[in-house]
Amino acid sequence: MTECTRVLRAGPQDSDADHIRRHERRNALHTLVGLLELAEHDGTDPEPPLSRVEQPLLRALLVGKTLTAARQGVRLRLGEESALRQGPARPDDLLTVLGNLIDNALDAVLEHSHGEPWIEVELREEGEEHDGNGEDTVVEIRVTDNGPGVPPGSRRWIFGSGASTKRHTDSRHGGLGLALVRSVAEHRGGTATVAAREGGGAAFTVRLPSRPRGTERRAS
Repeated sequence: MTECTRVLRAGPQDSDADHIRRHERRNALHTLVGLLELAEHDGTDPEPPLSRVEQPLLRALLVGKTLTAARQGVRLRLGEESALRQGPARPDDLLTVLGNLIDNALDAVLEHSHGEPWIEVELREEGEEHDGNGEDTVVEIRVTDNGPGVPPGSRRWIFGSGASTKRHTDSRHGGLGLALVRSVAEHRGGTATVAAREGGGAAFTVRLPSRPRGTERRAS
């Protein structure tokens, strides 16, 4: 469980917490499916760009989500320029953000898509100077889809609890996945934004510093 998830759970009602746990269990299940799939091909290096995602659990999550999307007629692909080294020592936050962004995109394209439904994930890693003491890593996660998109007037509140990119949501819990994404980003001192994709659809971008906000670098 991530620290930001604990913070988010402190406020909601029990039913919200149950829904959050379902999000976590779904991501864990897809990660397990991905690990089993990768184990079947043990000894065979994955094709790029998947081979450039060096964090094992994140790679497994991508495989599991890709298989799940394919079963629903959605093509999930990893951008050709994607690359990610080990990333943070604990990948929990990355798994939460990526898993929930993909799930949100999958819901959107299954409801409506501009042509054949697809989702694209891009992962990038870059260094940033921090207080003159060297570089801190920032991971950028970008999930693009050709679904209905997010209207300009909704982009400021879409990451709020209960909000959803789906046009019709039967449950007030429909948008808790995006609220978790925002909670993770804020906890780490990062950002979570959404924009329109040219040609229709949405592009969600989350930037996560390697160290949570307020954590000081130890002197070497």
